[in-house]
Amino acid sequence: MALLGACLVAGPASGTGGETRTVRSLEVQILSTMLTDSRGLGEWGFAAMVEADGYRVLYDTGYRPETVLRNAEELGVDLATAQDVVLSHNHGDHTGGLLTLRRTLVERQASALSRVHVGAGLFTPRRYPPQIAQMLGSPFPAMREVREQYEALGGSVHVHAEPVALAPGVWLTGPVPRVHPERNWSPGVRVMRDGSWEPDEVLEDSALVIDTTKGLVVVTGCGHAGVINILDYARQLVPGLPVHAVIGGLHLFAADDDTLGWTAEHMTRHEVAHLVGAHCTGLHATTFLRERLGLPRGRAVVGAVGATFSLGDGIDPLRLAR
Repeated sequence: MALLGACLVAGPASGTGGETRTVRSLEVQILSTMLTDSRGLGEWGFAAMVEADGYRVLYDTGYRPETVLRNAEELGVDLATAQDVVLSHNHGDHTGGLLTLRRTLVERQASALSRVHVGAGLFTPRRYPPQIAQMLGSPFPAMREVREQYEALGGSVHVHAEPVALAPGVWLTGPVPRVHPERNWSPGVRVMRDGSWEPDEVLEDSALVIDTTKGLVVVTGCGHAGVINILDYARQLVPGLPVHAVIGGLHLFAADDDTLGWTAEHMTRHEVAHLVGAHCTGLHATTFLRERLGLPRGRAVVGAVGATFSLGDGIDPLRLAR
């Protein structure tokens, strides 16, 4: 599938020279979210292991330092086989496990989680009101400190202002243009921009876009850029394909029904065929979207720890979310 080459750059992890290839085999497994079944620990956070034609990348690292490590062990997921990590944005519920994971896994495999990919702006200084700081992960150091500690463990950090190919057919959006007025972030946070403290719109928020034989699969952490902005951008990057699946947090848990109705209308435009609403999507929001999208129960579910999505089998939500 042809891509808008003017927008795209080949990243340090791709080794493809900009080569594009449709992904034929894909599995996404959730390792951190609130709902859990018979295995794993639930938490307010998100992480997922993505495997596309043998390429493996950990997307986000959960909230508490040990959660993803323990859940992966219990689920039989070998994190040491992934060299790349994506941090979708700066919040502690998506970055909290990074240092523990690298520190633990490097003893087994030097390349394990040794490259971090982020959108431009993730390391910009921020100020949080006390209640927001507690919600977003106040026990964790600022992201500049996380970067220093991670690099001291031998890891490298790659900051992307534009879309980047992590592997053939696997794209990281980098910052997503905010075309639609979706306001999916916490008020009160300030970010240093052009010498002054401005409202933080989490402009670094980045999603994975996977070009598969069945259409685009989009993985989001919180969807702070707005899920429709993300889907519009994904289909600009890889034109001509419907959205086969949306997996992850969409930050719609507090949205009213008018907002959810607008979101569903635009998701219908993108022909979304599967939805795994994890983390901050919200229980009501997931059910609302399922009904408005006209999807059967098995193709629109609340995400659970250990739940999977694959091109061949679709969603395995496990027992509780079935």
